[in-house]
Amino acid sequence: MPTREDAYTLMTSHVQNISLQRHMLSVEAAMRAYARSYGEDEELWGITGLLHDCDYEEYPDLHQHTQVAAVWLGDAGYDKRIIYAILAHNDLNLETHPRTDLLSKALYACDEVTGMITATTLVRPDKSIHGLEVSSVRKKMKTKGFAAGVNREDLVKGAEELGVDLNEHIAFVIAAMSAVAEDLGLAGIAV
Repeated sequence: MPTREDAYTLMTSHVQNISLQRHMLSVEAAMRAYARSYGEDEELWGITGLLHDCDYEEYPDLHQHTQVAAVWLGDAGYDKRIIYAILAHNDLNLETHPRTDLLSKALYACDEVTGMITATTLVRPDKSIHGLEVSSVRKKMKTKGFAAGVNREDLVKGAEELGVDLNEHIAFVIAAMSAVAEDLGLAGIAV
């Protein structure tokens, strides 16, 4: 199976947008943390998070998004479980790829929440994820127009499908992202 380095190279060869790259790094961090928590394969889960949107910049149409990535990953020899989970995180594929396994559920759960956490962090005066409270994220979730690209319904549904309390899920993902804050551009600035 291709390595994490191979996956990173593939992702960056298709994604030039730094914010999208950081989103995928955020999901990778959350997926690795959940893999450790569940006693699952951390590399497999991490690579799934890292590559989940690798085709999105070039193929943002949801009818193509994940379908193109599945072909790329299949051709490159990635594990079928990674490809399945990536397909399953796009609701348009649920008929053929329902989220029935833990990997697929975790990817779906981590996708939207990382976006909300990032957006909430970036409006803080110090732009640091360190010390970010769950209550701040929950408050921003209720603010219409804030982080409009984050689907609140998917965020809530993701935690439900994974079987975790939403507040615990947010706290868990904040901690996972905090561990790689520098890579995510969320380590803060001097104020």
